[in-house]
Amino acid sequence: MATGRTHRPATRSRGIPEATVARLPLYLRALTALSERSVPTVSSEELAAAAGVNSAKLRKDFSYLGSYGTRGVGYDVEYLVYQISRELGLTQDWPVVIVGIGNLGAALANYGGFASRGFRVAALIDADPSTAGKPVAGIPVQHTDELETIIEENGVSIGVIATPAGAAQQVCDRLVAAGVTSILNFAPTVLSVPDGVDVRKVDLSIELQILAFHEQRKAGEEAPGDGGADTTPPAAPPAAAVRRRGEGTEPGPDGDVPAVMPA
Repeated sequence: MATGRTHRPATRSRGIPEATVARLPLYLRALTALSERSVPTVSSEELAAAAGVNSAKLRKDFSYLGSYGTRGVGYDVEYLVYQISRELGLTQDWPVVIVGIGNLGAALANYGGFASRGFRVAALIDADPSTAGKPVAGIPVQHTDELETIIEENGVSIGVIATPAGAAQQVCDRLVAAGVTSILNFAPTVLSVPDGVDVRKVDLSIELQILAFHEQRKAGEEAPGDGGADTTPPAAPPAAAVRRRGEGTEPGPDGDVPAVMPA
C-alpha cells in the first residue's frame, strides 16, 4: 500500500472546487452507511437528504468526478464509495502524528474511526517527559525531542496539533521543517505556515459561541407572555447622549452603532 509522503490526492490536478471537496466526506459518510445496510443503489434525492445538501448541488459535485448515475436507477453505492475514497486519497495509507497528548490528544488517539478511513496513527508525541513511554490507545507516547526522527522514519505528511495555544506555532514550525505538508489544528490559535502547507482548524469554543449566538437570537424573537415577535421599537436615546456620542466625529456609513464581531 502506498504511503502519504509519496502520493497526493488527485482533486487539485483535476480542478475540483474546494467547496465540492469539502462535501465529499459528507457523501462518503452517507454512502458508507448505505453500504453497511447492503443498499445497492441510491437516488440523488435520497443521497442528498442523507448528506444534508440539495440534489442539484450533489449532481453538480458528482459531475466533477465523472459520475452521472443512471436515469431511473440512481447511483451505484459501492462504486461511489470507491470513487470518492480514491479522490480523497483514502485508498492509500496516511500515517499521522498527534502532538499534544492531554485530554483532547488522548481522545483523538482513542478515536476508532481513523483506521477505517485510511489514517494510521504512527506516533503520539508530547513535551512532558513524565508521559514518555506511557501507552495511550496502545501506542507509547514519545517525547517531542524525537519529532523530526519520527516524521522521517514513518514518512508522515499529516500532523495533528492538540497542544495549548502557546506551544502550537513552535510545534507547527517543527512539523513543517520536518516535511509535514498538512496540519489539523485543534489549538485555539491561528497558525502561520508557508505556501504549500494546508491547515484545517477545528475550534470547539468558536462553534459553541456561534450556537450561543443563534440561541440568543431565538430567545430574543419571543415576546414576553405570548411567544410572538416583539415589534416594539427601541426607545430613542436622550438627545444629550446622542450629542456626546457624535461630538467631534463624522457619522460613518453605518451610523454610530458599532459592528459586533465574534471574538
